[in-house]
Amino acid sequence: MDWGSDLWDQYDVIDKHTQSGLDLVERYIKFVKERTEIEQSYAKQLRSLTKKYTKRGSKDEQDCKFSNHASFQEILNELNDYAGQRELIAENMITGICVELTKYLQELKQERKTHLSDVKKAQQNLEASFKHLESTKKRFAKEWAEAEKATQQAEKTENDLNATRLDVEKAKHNAHARTHTAEECRSDYAAQLQKYNKEQNFFYYTEIPQIFNQLQDMDERRIRRLAEGYCQFSDIEKNVLPIISKCLEGISTAGGKTNEKQDSMLFIEQHKSGFERPSDVEFEDYSQGIKPATSDSSLNPPKVRAKLWPFSKKHKLPAAEDFSHLPPEQRKKRLQGKIDDINKDLQKAQDQSDALEKMKGVYEQNPQMGDPSSLEPQITETAQNIGRLRGELAKYESWLSEAIGGEESSNTINNNTQHSGVAADPTQNIYTEFDDEFDDIETPIGQCTALYTFEGNSEGTISITEGELLSIMEEDKGDGWMRVLRASGEEGYIPSSYVKLTP
Repeated sequence: MDWGSDLWDQYDVIDKHTQSGLDLVERYIKFVKERTEIEQSYAKQLRSLTKKYTKRGSKDEQDCKFSNHASFQEILNELNDYAGQRELIAENMITGICVELTKYLQELKQERKTHLSDVKKAQQNLEASFKHLESTKKRFAKEWAEAEKATQQAEKTENDLNATRLDVEKAKHNAHARTHTAEECRSDYAAQLQKYNKEQNFFYYTEIPQIFNQLQDMDERRIRRLAEGYCQFSDIEKNVLPIISKCLEGISTAGGKTNEKQDSMLFIEQHKSGFERPSDVEFEDYSQGIKPATSDSSLNPPKVRAKLWPFSKKHKLPAAEDFSHLPPEQRKKRLQGKIDDINKDLQKAQDQSDALEKMKGVYEQNPQMGDPSSLEPQITETAQNIGRLRGELAKYESWLSEAIGGEESSNTINNNTQHSGVAADPTQNIYTEFDDEFDDIETPIGQCTALYTFEGNSEGTISITEGELLSIMEEDKGDGWMRVLRASGEEGYIPSSYVKLTP
């Protein structure tokens, strides 16, 4: 079954049906465009959301060291990647569906217009042929009537006794001429009728079926291409589903990375001051009355103890370059961090200086490559920078040495630094240098098991892994660190809170 054979007389229906198909393609293109606008808007809102909640600044970077803060930042990063995939879906739908279908729709419109124009042209040709047939038929009918009239007039003249022989001959000649003309018109009419029937047969059995079949093929191709567009609508999103799944898995993984114990330990390491707890308040006996003042009492007035409250609001001291405004433990950490930063800058400057010297040597050996003197300003500037960094490094190292070496006197300081009335044991030293050498053979004083993994990045510390069995070489002296020995022979300090004593 095809349109040419079964719908040969349904031109108007075919016209409306093909136009309806093109309208559907156009509607689908508009639908996909609106879908892409939704995707783009959704992705834009997701990116704005992640940007809004992403932490910035030094304080936020400090918080991101905690696993729960870091996990949330990872979730925001994954969500930002997820937004990127939504944008990719929108972009692929625009290029793969909207642009391609719009181009194809224009081709279909032009093809349909051509086919319908061919139908109208064939119909006009057939109608013109039919009009010519009608004209020939009318002329034949007219000439035949005139011929019959002339024949009758000739017979009447011949039977008229009063008519002359000349009149009779004239009437017969006119009748013969009219009859000859009528016969010619009859032949023309017969030929035109045969021609029209042939054209009509070609029109209905060949020409129109061919055009209608071409329209059918065009419509079927349109349906197949539209079906591909329907599938693309799903396939484009399926193609990015693996990446979207990875984003969602990344969010779940980030949630699993949170470690409450590790965050608690990190919080302790960041904020412990290193001060001793205040000693007991001494009893002051006023029942004995007031004793006369002596030289001893005048030289040693009664000690006045300040009120120490663990949750009282502390007045923030102005920041000092040597971090002396910080508690001892925090001061050492900040000084060590500053020293590490200066060492990195110093290494970078030294590498730059070496590169400039090598370039200068190359220029001296190959003058055509460049002028060695042009590098002198950079070499001088780099040398000055190295000198400045070395000066800063020596300064901070001296402050760190002072912070570590002066701990014996710092043990007399309590939580409220403006009062000095609380006595402490001056011989106690709760801070230990991390760069001690362990040349003497010592006997372990106990065993412990690592509860968490610790990365020993600073000098004097060692790295341990969760579940590792360690030998205790020196107990915690109150600063939160202990010296241990690994099975590999590596020895150094680790946080005391990261291990559990083994009985």
